[in-house]
Amino acid sequence: MLADLGDECRVIAGGTALMLAMRQRMLTPTHLVSLGMLQSLKGIDYDETRGLRIGALTLHAEVARSPIVQMHYPMLASMAARVANPQVRNQGTIGGNLCYADPATDPPGCLMALDAEVVVTGTQGDRVMGIEEFLIDYYTTALAPDELLSEIRIAPPEPGTTGVYSRFLRTAAEHRPLASVAASARRSGRGCHFIRIAVGASTPIPLRLRRAEAFLAESEVTSDRLSEAADIVAADIEPVSDQRGAAEYRRDMVRVVARRTLLELFGLHHDEEGARP
Repeated sequence: MLADLGDECRVIAGGTALMLAMRQRMLTPTHLVSLGMLQSLKGIDYDETRGLRIGALTLHAEVARSPIVQMHYPMLASMAARVANPQVRNQGTIGGNLCYADPATDPPGCLMALDAEVVVTGTQGDRVMGIEEFLIDYYTTALAPDELLSEIRIAPPEPGTTGVYSRFLRTAAEHRPLASVAASARRSGRGCHFIRIAVGASTPIPLRLRRAEAFLAESEVTSDRLSEAADIVAADIEPVSDQRGAAEYRRDMVRVVARRTLLELFGLHHDEEGARP
């Protein structure tokens, strides 16, 4: 159907973003292709060799409360429990979220820090690509008109791997983060063996911060070193500027959120709190 109808149709899953865009006349498709009855696109399973598989039609709430996700990828469960609001979490799908490619949302950056892959299915078969390859630009993905996202894959976590996802909201009533930082590291005590850092919401697409990662990898972490890493993160992004926040304000917030995220990741936030007057 997608191949036959072409660019003028849209896939509908949970519909939480698509219906709003249609109501505001941002999108005016001639046809909607519903995926709701495709059971193969639903469900969560885990294999010690292959890792985690999340069907594209899995709800955010299902990811958040999954015992499998909570056990093996607690950062992902924590993120999913904070997406938007309860109505969206119980209606919206994680695959639909990625395909909409809204820059001010939670899953893409978190999945990037977990080095997740997506499976794209079309008339020519399947393609597997990383999140960085899938997210092309502002509201733009690598999907061809005759393709849809079918599942998300995350490799099994290595021993000693932990992760933290943090976000900044301008007010408690807001549902869309102004800045978000996700970090996943393999560590022993304060020794960092490997780390992935991703920034979202303040940039057109989520961004891996490889210079900051290299700065922390294979090092003995201290509060001062993490502060330097947060400075590198803030310096290496190109933040957007809009009515929700100017570019330099977003850069400052990313610096703060990155520092807090890294301190929590390495268990140093308690030292910081204890040092306050």
